[in-house]
Amino acid sequence: MYTMSEKTTGVFDTAAGENPTIKKITPFLYILPAFLVMGIITFYPMGYQVWMSFTDYGIKNIRVDAPLPNFVGFKNYIDILTTNLGLSSFSFWRTLAFNLWWTFSNVIFHVAFGIIIAVALNTEGLWFKRFYRMVYIIPIIIPQIIIANIFRNFFDPDYGAFNQGLQLMGSLFHLPPEMFHIRWLDQLDYPFQNIPLTLSYFALLITNVWLGWPFMTIIATGALQSIPKELFEAAEIDGATGWQRFWSITLPLLRPAMVPAAVYGIVVTFNLFNLIFFLSAGGPLRQTEILLTVAFRLVNEQRAYGVAAAFSIYVFLILLGLTLLTNYITKATESYDA
Repeated sequence: MYTMSEKTTGVFDTAAGENPTIKKITPFLYILPAFLVMGIITFYPMGYQVWMSFTDYGIKNIRVDAPLPNFVGFKNYIDILTTNLGLSSFSFWRTLAFNLWWTFSNVIFHVAFGIIIAVALNTEGLWFKRFYRMVYIIPIIIPQIIIANIFRNFFDPDYGAFNQGLQLMGSLFHLPPEMFHIRWLDQLDYPFQNIPLTLSYFALLITNVWLGWPFMTIIATGALQSIPKELFEAAEIDGATGWQRFWSITLPLLRPAMVPAAVYGIVVTFNLFNLIFFLSAGGPLRQTEILLTVAFRLVNEQRAYGVAAAFSIYVFLILLGLTLLTNYITKATESYDA
């Protein structure tokens, strides 16, 4: 049977006019169109940006017939590290430290709240479960620029909902309303001693936690549906408490889904430009500036395109290192089937 099959295949190939060379190049021909498109819209701009980062590319070089910018080598990269960009109150290393703190402090809340709420909504017999799951999608579908402007009004010191809510609660304890005239977004003093974080950071944190937990809840809800109920029933028969079942069954089986989601959340939060730019604008005095908002200012305010290109290369390298490190620590992309 093997001989007949081999002979039949050989006859069929010959009849089709195929030869080994065509067979080898056929897969490459399939991906060639996609590769050409990627080359035009992705690889060429990336290569152009790398070239710009080694020049003094400015507004004078934008015109098509303009002279080529001067090659400056690593000057742009050195100026960024030494904070020689002409931006007041800017420090690359302080901004990087805040960017990393901002990223991880947000993702921790996103994942924790996402899991807790998903487990709560997965409770047997809970009424209006589908309604709750529909409602928590709202933060995802609203554009971030709208959310930023809404929360900016919430944090208004005179008419914002947060201060008015605090004043209302304070009135129950006979506290004066002036005590709750909080300048959330422009107060320079640190609310907690020895913690160099302004109130605007906490305002951003509140907003982004509200914005980010639904995505994690969706991931956790999907993972919860795949956990066999027999495991919980067997554990319950063995006398395990609800807390023990959560730590021994739920949490370990959620890990394959939540770890890649957390890595994705780290990348998104690290580059969360819209929320920060439209809510706090990086203020006060660049205390909540992240690397991406600085790159945006270099382009739109300083017109220093070469420096901005070098800045974006730094952002890319930091994110690449961050992703590889978190992937190495968490084993986010390893197979869990083995």
